[in-house]
Amino acid sequence: MRIISGELRGRRLNPPANLPVRPTTDLARESLFNILRNKVEFSELEVLDLFAGIGSISFEFISRGVKSVTSLDINPKCIDFIKESSIMLEVNNLYPIKSDAFVFLGKSQISYDLVFADPPYDLKQFDIIPDLILKSFVRPGGMLIMEHAKEHKFVDNKYFIEQRNYGKVNFSFFQIPL
Repeated sequence: MRIISGELRGRRLNPPANLPVRPTTDLARESLFNILRNKVEFSELEVLDLFAGIGSISFEFISRGVKSVTSLDINPKCIDFIKESSIMLEVNNLYPIKSDAFVFLGKSQISYDLVFADPPYDLKQFDIIPDLILKSFVRPGGMLIMEHAKEHKFVDNKYFIEQRNYGKVNFSFFQIPL
């Protein structure tokens, strides 16, 4: 995996092959961050990367100069990889947390400017994730981005603003009004 843009551009991270993850493709990541470049001021963001996997999205945000990223995943090997990569890259504003996303969402009282969620596409509770996050974890004016398969549609959510498709990867964008 390579970091596409920003201060860490071109740096490579080599996750172990045995991790149960589905990393966001380079094309999809690049497209996502091109969209975000026109929607947000990176230096003002506190970000939550939910279901972070190997942290590819987290590191892209860090590379673009966000205030901080909290990377959450249930897999201890993923969290260890993110921690090791942070040390190697000398990143000090990325906070990996090993936790079940639903436990975290049930207990945490912290809100974020931007939440990126990339749950397993076959997760039973997939369709309720936007409502759980939008209800308490996105600050006014903030955004949620869900990565998902084409089978999932969120157009009926009152905070839904758009969906973008990049091959097998879809991003739905939600925004809480100010």
